[in-house]
Amino acid sequence: MSITAPRTRMAGIGRVLVIIYAVMALAATGRSFVQIVRKFDEAPLAYTLSAIAAGVYILATLALVLAGRRGWYTVAWVAIVFELIGVIVVGVLSLAVPELFQHDSVWSVFGRGYLFIPLVLPIFGIWWLRTHRPVEARHAAEVPA
Repeated sequence: MSITAPRTRMAGIGRVLVIIYAVMALAATGRSFVQIVRKFDEAPLAYTLSAIAAGVYILATLALVLAGRRGWYTVAWVAIVFELIGVIVVGVLSLAVPELFQHDSVWSVFGRGYLFIPLVLPIFGIWWLRTHRPVEARHAAEVPA
């Protein structure tokens, strides 16, 4: 009989992913705060989208840290899928209809101002969630109906 240690969710790549989400949350929050306070009237759509991105990054960071607890795994999925859809929609719109974005938002041109991390990060987040399901979700998937 072998005893295996439970897989730690916040080790290795999981920890790096959470750190990157936390850095993005801080960066997007700071950027949106400054944009909204100083010049909201110049580009309200772009600055509102930056604030939404900041909220999504905060929620995703929290949800990834707590994803092993009941309900937070689902919150992480919703936040990260919303993030991916947001980056793609805003990225396409910022290229197709640039007059909507007089100033860049966090997700403009697929996150170009953040080295395209906003485009790549949710893909890694989705991969991590798929490969690190909470214990009860794994057991539910294994039990035949």
